[in-house]
Amino acid sequence: MTVDFLKRLLGPIIIGLAVVLSLLYFIDAGNENLKNPAVISGWFLFGFLILLGALNARKKLIAFNLGAVRFWVAFHIVGGVAAVVIFLIHTNGIIFPLGLYEQIIAILFWFVSVTGVFGTIFINVYPRRLSDTGGEVVYDAIPSELVLLRDEAENCVMDCVNSSGEATLSDHYSDTLDWYFRRPRFYLNHLLGGDRSSAWVGKHIEEVRRYLNDNEQEYLNKIAKLASAKSILDRQYSCQDLLRKWLLLHVPLSIALIVMSIWHLIMIHLYLQ
Repeated sequence: MTVDFLKRLLGPIIIGLAVVLSLLYFIDAGNENLKNPAVISGWFLFGFLILLGALNARKKLIAFNLGAVRFWVAFHIVGGVAAVVIFLIHTNGIIFPLGLYEQIIAILFWFVSVTGVFGTIFINVYPRRLSDTGGEVVYDAIPSELVLLRDEAENCVMDCVNSSGEATLSDHYSDTLDWYFRRPRFYLNHLLGGDRSSAWVGKHIEEVRRYLNDNEQEYLNKIAKLASAKSILDRQYSCQDLLRKWLLLHVPLSIALIVMSIWHLIMIHLYLQ
């Protein structure tokens, strides 16, 4: 985490502490007035869940000046931690309460919390890694870009065969590099920040170079440049794909948690009446 990111967390941390302390105050006051502390903490928790869910709505309302998204993200992160504290206050420190209905809500809550922790790591690591590769490429355009690179590599191989009359490069491409250009490769390695892709390409480029004449090596060098460009696209694809898959997991779980919480509040108040 950068210093700038930690500075953005300062304001939300102060607000989060104020909310938790306010909750403890209201619970203490409620005990004196014989009010159910679980109801008070439950409403605090529900309010926090709604505020945390507002981040997704903020991203869609780009036409309105509702503050920078990075500050909303900082609030979302701190709010998530505060929500865990409020949840434990609400359950008296019990991580997994009794009762099937309560357990379903608890499972959803902890899944949302855990995916939120991973999301915090992802949004601090992968956007910077995308910038390091020369700027972000539109995710939906990556497949077509990969096809263009593959077609250019195959045309380069055919030009080499037509020019030299030898099939050495063509055979080697079919046995090795064709696999590489077919689809995104080294997904996990790119996510971990490795450079296995370049090492693999370099190995297979150099092992055939000694069998090629000067003219054929020019075509080989062109293929090597295309392979290097594909490695950058593969890294872009890996990082963006993970961020998308994380959102497809975190957001629906969050919505399910809010829906179940609404039903829980309705049932609790009906029961108390």
